[in-house]
Amino acid sequence: MSTRSDIITVDHADFHYGEKQALFDIDMRIAANEITAFIGPSGCGKSTLLRCFNRMNDLVDNARVTSGRIIVDGLDLAEPTLDTTDLRKRVGMVFQRSNPFPRSIFENIAYGLRVAGVKDRAFIEHTVVESLKGASLWEETKDRLKESAFGLSGGQQQRLCIARTLAVKPHIILMDEPCSALDPIATAKVEDLIVSLKERYTIVIVTHNMEQAKRISDRTAFFLLGRVIEFQDTVKLFSSPLKQETENYITGKMG
Repeated sequence: MSTRSDIITVDHADFHYGEKQALFDIDMRIAANEITAFIGPSGCGKSTLLRCFNRMNDLVDNARVTSGRIIVDGLDLAEPTLDTTDLRKRVGMVFQRSNPFPRSIFENIAYGLRVAGVKDRAFIEHTVVESLKGASLWEETKDRLKESAFGLSGGQQQRLCIARTLAVKPHIILMDEPCSALDPIATAKVEDLIVSLKERYTIVIVTHNMEQAKRISDRTAFFLLGRVIEFQDTVKLFSSPLKQETENYITGKMG
């Protein structure tokens, strides 16, 4: 018996954008406190599945899971009474490009707490500090908390967005190509941060950078044309893939 504790279960799920099917029979289990990477060519369904996990696809007209089930942190995402606000508190998201609010560094972190109705100033201050520390950003910002978040570098802004996610105490963090707009030094800092976070969080990351997947993930799923071709231990997937399509992709024989 496996000792893995699964926090996300995808049970033979299909997904459509209107009449167009984007995901086909996705069946996977994602373990808690691991980093799972989704790789594959553009348009293969990686980000679509990622956005299923916090129902972000609800923002797209007529986008829906058409068969199968997705269970995230014990919640059936098809349940009509599901509270998506609660779901998105449990399942945070970091986007491809950093998107700080036009507010101070402090207020960027405090924002989610205020929206949730938290008014205890001491609690908010403590959470801001702990979130910035958790995102390895405290030492760089502790004397600048009242300054605009737009004064931070690109890499710092992305770590600020991670800190903002941490502030509401999620169980899962989704990351959609979080380093694609960053230089190599900033990317290394974010990667180190991601690895350090898996002790407390489950992380699912979409990346076009196969070297990044190798460096930071525990397990990797290879997507092609809306299907998961292979999903296994990252070291094994890259060293001895089971499927020819996977080998073609990781060796550069496929675009």
